[in-house]
Amino acid sequence: MSDLRQIPLFQPDKPEDLNKFTQLQYTIPLFQQYLLKAGKSDHTVKAFTSDLNLLAEHTGKSTPVGKYTTTLLNDFLSWLEYGRGVACSRKTYARRVTTLKVYFKWLHELGVVPIDPAKAVLQRSGPAPLSPILTDDEITQALLAAREMKRGEEPDTRPEMLLRLLVETGIKKSEAMRLTPKDVNRASAETPLLTVKGKSGRSVFKERQIPVSDQWVRLLDRYLMQYTPQNTIFNCTARNLEYILEDIGDRAEIPTKLSFEMLRWTCAVRDFRTKMDEDNIREKLGLSPISWVETSAKIHRLDQLYASGEASV
Repeated sequence: MSDLRQIPLFQPDKPEDLNKFTQLQYTIPLFQQYLLKAGKSDHTVKAFTSDLNLLAEHTGKSTPVGKYTTTLLNDFLSWLEYGRGVACSRKTYARRVTTLKVYFKWLHELGVVPIDPAKAVLQRSGPAPLSPILTDDEITQALLAAREMKRGEEPDTRPEMLLRLLVETGIKKSEAMRLTPKDVNRASAETPLLTVKGKSGRSVFKERQIPVSDQWVRLLDRYLMQYTPQNTIFNCTARNLEYILEDIGDRAEIPTKLSFEMLRWTCAVRDFRTKMDEDNIREKLGLSPISWVETSAKIHRLDQLYASGEASV
């Protein structure tokens, strides 16, 4: 690609317009298009865009992409962890490193930059910390607390229904938000089944069936009568559900914040302790065989901590 076309006088509208003098800010829309064509979800595109906007905040949005070096990217990552003043979890840090690697690999493969500066950037070493899980006694405490929550003068069915759903199924927050009443199969011969649909074609299991208890189905029916949702089961924001879980945890005096992630791990470990086949647990969680390797190791470790009484610490 010729260096004669230096800083463009207009925002490039196709990858062929890019070169090493192109400002970072002008590459982001084209990178978004690339991600969408590659089948990335809207959530991923939004997250990667946010990460690049942080890079622009730190280095300047008008910085030419050819100016980025491995040292500059490492300085940016250090700023995220220690200089920005905003907490950066291990998971978020890992995603931001991934963003840099995907973005600069894309530029390098286009011939925009001669060397990929993100290739030598290292992820954090060591395994991610284990999530706390609930003991059986804590689950009982949480269910009792949820049952006592009110909606005005009447008992509120949503907290207990939500909590029992997550303990039984281990589904993600995004999956819970997509559930509809039609996803509950009450005619199953052995036990009711919940159909959980993947968001995009890249999902490992586009649709999977998870058994649920009759008790949860009865709670769901009471909830539907109380809230009368028109489309999805939960007619509120995901953040509202997070607040409900936190409120349940506070009322039950759970020492760590109750969350979707904690309940997902709790469900997985409970299934493991009942001797459910590990491949069935993997399918229930909607995980690929590759991602299951790390998840399985964590479940084994959490089971050991549970047995020693340390899992909720």
